[in-house]
Amino acid sequence: MVDATDAVVVGAGPNGLAAAVAIAQAGFAVTVLEAADQIGGGTRTEELLVPGVLHDVCSAVHPFGVASPFLSTLPLHDHGLSWCWPEVDLAHPLDDGRAGVLLRSLDDTVAGMGTDGQAWRRAFGRLTSGFGEIAEDLMQPIQHIPRHPLRLVDFGVKALQPATLLARRWKHDEVRALFAGVAAHAIYPLEQPTTAAVGLMLIASGHHVGWPVAQGGSRSITDALASLLRSLGGTIETGVMVRSLADLPSAKVTLFDTSPSALVAIAGDVLPARVKRAYTRYRHGPGAFKVDLVVEGGVPWASEPARRAGTVHVGGTLEQIAASERDVHAGRMPDQPFVLVSQQYLADPTRSAGQLNPIWAYAHVPSGYTGDATEAVLGQLERFAPGLRDRVVAMEAIGPAQLERYNANYVGGDIATGANDPLQLLIRPRLALDPYATGIPGVFICSAATPPGGGVHGMCGANAAKSALKVLRH
Repeated sequence: MVDATDAVVVGAGPNGLAAAVAIAQAGFAVTVLEAADQIGGGTRTEELLVPGVLHDVCSAVHPFGVASPFLSTLPLHDHGLSWCWPEVDLAHPLDDGRAGVLLRSLDDTVAGMGTDGQAWRRAFGRLTSGFGEIAEDLMQPIQHIPRHPLRLVDFGVKALQPATLLARRWKHDEVRALFAGVAAHAIYPLEQPTTAAVGLMLIASGHHVGWPVAQGGSRSITDALASLLRSLGGTIETGVMVRSLADLPSAKVTLFDTSPSALVAIAGDVLPARVKRAYTRYRHGPGAFKVDLVVEGGVPWASEPARRAGTVHVGGTLEQIAASERDVHAGRMPDQPFVLVSQQYLADPTRSAGQLNPIWAYAHVPSGYTGDATEAVLGQLERFAPGLRDRVVAMEAIGPAQLERYNANYVGGDIATGANDPLQLLIRPRLALDPYATGIPGVFICSAATPPGGGVHGMCGANAAKSALKVLRH
């Protein structure tokens, strides 16, 4: 380990690496310390089951990766990152064979929605055309002067609503379900205020840049960030566990790509009492139960658009999804959980080995769920793809506890690194003028527990780096 540097970043996930890159771009020496033997955090890719078949271990599809106000400015293509798009971005099948379909083209999506098309355009037209501007404001802490206030107000009127209320503007079940499935990425009851926000942003991002995957797996994103960092003079050390502040090399600033609870364990009573209390009270959301499959041929979806879709949401109607999300939030395991499926190989064939294709799926489950949800997940897949089990060559399932062991930020299996309730969605990880500051001079937090929250966009790290650079330049 280095003895001294300008900046230390603890954690080599996308936010930690984004913070390190931003600091290195400003001309300062930076060292990244990663406890695991490999970098990536939530963007690792491995041959889990069959040689040559690549599975994303956590994150899989990256609309915000392309649209990120920070990542989009970096020469990541020069460092090996290429994006791949499926023919259909998202399909949401129903039991009767109909499906809601999201295409990158807003016009083509509207054309496929019949009488609901114009209502879809009214909901997403302005948001899509001005997505770059609205993203600049929404991917910052709430306590900043907006650069595009009129667009922000227009978004806020819709975003503050419950997803179930906003969905009433559409009449067809498949269109309402399409929106509900995207809103359910919030992993929060859809009848609650602000749950429309996640649906609005993800769909608008889909119409703006699509829902692509990284060629070669999600690890390509952080591999490119790491390569760029090294080209700027930064260093990365893996297998380094930081258990206390005393384990760190001397530095002017330190940034933690960790959960608030992990930072409490590391910093202890060095944290001001008020900050320690806030971090201790930080709320985590429900967990995830992940099932990776190797399937011979394609998934036999009953709905034709799902066979061409990079992402498929499996949960039925809006009402069925809302019921399962209520159960999960209340600590009950639903019989028919909401399942998110990715068929990345349709956009990126390099992930497959001949006719053996990786299928990525996870269900929302209660926080810390210790049961086996494998059959519940497979049952939902078979519900919309009869005969799938006959095509499964290999399978692996991991629950919340294993997810937390894989990435300590996923407390209780919470892959979003924090509950997306109305207050915490807006103010995280605590109420402060600078949400990245920890109260310890020169020490900052830059994980997805900070604004703007979960997703592989690097903005939590880039924003925290701005705070750290003020200290470095002082």
